Amino acid sequence: MVETNKKFQLVENTFPELKTGEVLVKVAGCGVCHTDISFWHSGVQTKHPLPLTLGHEISGIVVAGDKKWMGKAVIIPAVLPCGECDFCKKGRSNICRSQLMPGNDFHGGFASHIKVPSKFLCKVPLSVIKKYPLEHLAVIADAISTPYQVVKKSELEAGDLAIVIGVGGVGVYGALIAKIFGAKVIALDINDEKLIAAKANGVDATLNIKGLDAKSIKEKVKELAKEIKAPKFGWKVFEISGTKAGQDLAFNLITFTSTLSIVGFTMDKLEVRLSNLMAFDAKLIGTWGCRAELYPEVLDLIANDKLKISQFVQTFPMSEINEVFKNTLEHKYNKRSILIPDVN
Repeated sequence: MVETNKKFQLVENTFPELKTGEVLVKVAGCGVCHTDISFWHSGVQTKHPLPLTLGHEISGIVVAGDKKWMGKAVIIPAVLPCGECDFCKKGRSNICRSQLMPGNDFHGGFASHIKVPSKFLCKVPLSVIKKYPLEHLAVIADAISTPYQVVKKSELEAGDLAIVIGVGGVGVYGALIAKIFGAKVIALDINDEKLIAAKANGVDATLNIKGLDAKSIKEKVKELAKEIKAPKFGWKVFEISGTKAGQDLAFNLITFTSTLSIVGFTMDKLEVRLSNLMAFDAKLIGTWGCRAELYPEVLDLIANDKLKISQFVQTFPMSEINEVFKNTLEHKYNKRSILIPDVN
């Protein structure tokens, strides 16, 4: 990325010099995330000055560096913590203030190779490699691990009602993970194809909310909750669309003892009455990425066939990055896009 809203440029660099505790990973695949779009299109500032290689949803093979990692298939966490600070020691390593994020703090995964610290790499078990191409597993680094962390953080319990707003690349995994945790799940979106895919994979009920106001949607959600025998209160609401409309709706869905989790990102500001949280004895929480320590739990879900991923991803040669970003911005894809390096 050389400039906001300008075409990405292909450059060739020499392999970086590795320090102790660093490895060189040959990229298998790198997912295209809404955060990448925000950097490229919306003017969200990267910490590393431009030009910068974006991409933080990465899988690959270690080809140089720390010997104990040589030849290992790995997922690179989207948030690489220091492991030493108070946040890290208190189980909040995802928000470590010394964290490093590929494609933000340093050159990321839209490349043939990437240099990263080895400390928090996640090894991919052979049992998972046998089930999925390594490039497909790139989505674990963000699209799957992020909703996994927020579902755990929401304190969702078996039998709860989970309402997921936006079931695209990240949201559909959020819905499926909530289902794995034993919730009754209602998926809300404006795209029928996404809703059909969610329903086909176990979501209890779906609702196309296009053109509906918040009050009408809440009434319809109540009806659906009754149909699927879900609780009337204590709803766990997950806003994953990353839109102003989605966030406004999410806040309006709060009811008694609800927990609203904000997962999607938008630069737009929202006007809400925070006293609703007091009146409903409800909670509003945010989440940033996922603790690297939770990645093995995500891999366990995949290894045990509790979570399937291939039907929700699509791959493109990395040379098509400009077209893929343009189409992603225009919402032309219903699946998570993964870019694969053109060179071996």
